[in-house]
Amino acid sequence: MPTMNAVLLRGHGGYEQLEFRQDVPVPTARAGEVKIRVGAAGVNNTDINTRTAWYSRSVTEGTTAEAAASGHAQASVQDSGWSGSVLSFPRIQGADACGRIVDVGAGVDAARIGERVLVEPVFRGTPADGAAGAIYFGSECDGAFAQFTCVPSAHAHAIDSTLSDVELASFPCAYSAAENMLSRAAITGTDTVLVTGASGGVGSAAVQLARCRGASVFAVAGAEKAGALTALGAARVIDRDADLLQTLGHESVDAVIDVVGGASFPRLLDVLRRGGRYAVAGAIAGPLVELDLRTLYLKDLRLLGCTVLDQGVFSALVRHIESGRIRPLIAGVYALKDIVSAQEQFLAKRHLGKIVLVPAE
Repeated sequence: MPTMNAVLLRGHGGYEQLEFRQDVPVPTARAGEVKIRVGAAGVNNTDINTRTAWYSRSVTEGTTAEAAASGHAQASVQDSGWSGSVLSFPRIQGADACGRIVDVGAGVDAARIGERVLVEPVFRGTPADGAAGAIYFGSECDGAFAQFTCVPSAHAHAIDSTLSDVELASFPCAYSAAENMLSRAAITGTDTVLVTGASGGVGSAAVQLARCRGASVFAVAGAEKAGALTALGAARVIDRDADLLQTLGHESVDAVIDVVGGASFPRLLDVLRRGGRYAVAGAIAGPLVELDLRTLYLKDLRLLGCTVLDQGVFSALVRHIESGRIRPLIAGVYALKDIVSAQEQFLAKRHLGKIVLVPAE
């Protein structure tokens, strides 16, 4: 049986649960699937949150380097998956993948063999299932931290681009999450948008994609990232330690795109104009927040949780990439066997953009 290099997640815990192996069986494409030789795979918060069991409701703190090293000892494994379900191990993680189709399962046109593709990271169920039928690539099924992976044919999107595999692998998870939030918040060229965590993968993607819509963008990040975010199109960069209400003023933005959460949440609603929209797809500073319901209903605000991609979001992202309207931001490239070092750099939060893994041959 042919084997491949892969990183196996053996269970919840610290870095010791990540095992690089060179003898993992190569998967076989089932009916409706394609098999992809992975060229590169991006690192995401969800990889770390899944390993440490952060999604469990028993965990109340944010994503930290300390928890990444040791895991959350208090977490309940009964609800440790992003969907609230129990995860099975071992698991090959990795939600971002760029590669080429090398084989197809029954019912898939063999002409797809050879296509260069990006993987849409959330696999939708049937229309009747809705979000409840979604499967996250690298969580409920094996993902991209391997030389080969299999995905539903419909979620392997052909792409025509001169960008490298490393550059393309920086897009799927972060940029689709950002585009999904912007789409649900109905961002247009008349809007002023506040983006938190703007130096991270999703945040920097949101800055670029909001500018593609013509919106004016205020980016929240460390002061040392101001120049780079201005180059991406941010009209203003606000230090992440600044008092937002004092800096921007009451009711000063039309929409908030948030991946941070935590203690800053009340101020995000304070700076929203009446009828404003708040979209969230992460909580790296902490999942539990203080909400004054009077702020919510008296200002007619809309709060939008965003995980499963709406139809057409990923296709729109592919068109943005192919047109060159958005550009990749690569903060670091590591061999797959060096995944721990890659995650350590990711959690240091000193980078701008994405960290990418390359499977060794």
